[in-house]
Amino acid sequence: MNTAAAQIFDATQDNFEAEVLEASFHTPVLVDFWAPWCGPCKMLMPILDKVVRDHPGRLRLAKVNTDVEMAIAGSFGIRSLPTVVLFKNGRPVDGFMGAQPEGAIRALLAKHLGAEAPEPEPEAELAEEEGEDLGALIGALQTQIQAEPQKHELKAELADLLLRAGALDEAVRVLDALPQDAQDSDAAKRARARLGFAQAAEHAPSAEELQAIIARDGGNLLARYQLGAMFLLAGHERAALDQFLTILKTDRSFDEDLGRRKLIEAFRVVRDEDLIGEYRRKMASLLF
Repeated sequence: MNTAAAQIFDATQDNFEAEVLEASFHTPVLVDFWAPWCGPCKMLMPILDKVVRDHPGRLRLAKVNTDVEMAIAGSFGIRSLPTVVLFKNGRPVDGFMGAQPEGAIRALLAKHLGAEAPEPEPEAELAEEEGEDLGALIGALQTQIQAEPQKHELKAELADLLLRAGALDEAVRVLDALPQDAQDSDAAKRARARLGFAQAAEHAPSAEELQAIIARDGGNLLARYQLGAMFLLAGHERAALDQFLTILKTDRSFDEDLGRRKLIEAFRVVRDEDLIGEYRRKMASLLF
């Protein structure tokens, strides 16, 4: 193996055995199966580049254009793009499908690279700040509710804030106490949708375990739903919608059309109207 080999390179049929399989006995190689027409692939690429460059000398990235290197993709049974596979000691040991957030990719790699704890990501710092803001918002809303107890819309908003803060049981109590007419408000429906995703994630395996399950069996639609719920709760909205869309695309009969139902519920939670519009169109293209 050339010790001066590039950390990020294009893998082809001519160099795959030497630069990926054989090279992975010395340095783990992350293989990104992509295609030029694949939007999620283009979203994922800069994230992979950044993560790999943060591990100089300890990790390499091979990019396989499946439109050109169909034989390589076929030999590994690649059915969905993007698919990312980690090779160590000449064989695949882990991976994932679909565009994933940076934190999830780093967590997957940490299991195999024996890396020291990474520096806190800006995303993590943002989550901590958001938690403090949520506490202040919850306190202010509770004070407002005490002053105007008949404004049930405020109580529905409180339930949604409690769910965002992780106070699941308290949020359920607030929602269940709402009168019937208030249950139909947009805020209550949003909170109920978020509650469903929180309950799905509560007893699920970890995100890393779910990604490993999906890497082994892309048709495990329950794992995709649980992972999508986790992504949505963590604010990784596009990644979550991709999982639900894949369920819809794969099997509409699964759990009474779970993919379609969860896309609709996710649209209540997501606040980005452009993103909602994009995925409504994608959903419609599969339904009609």
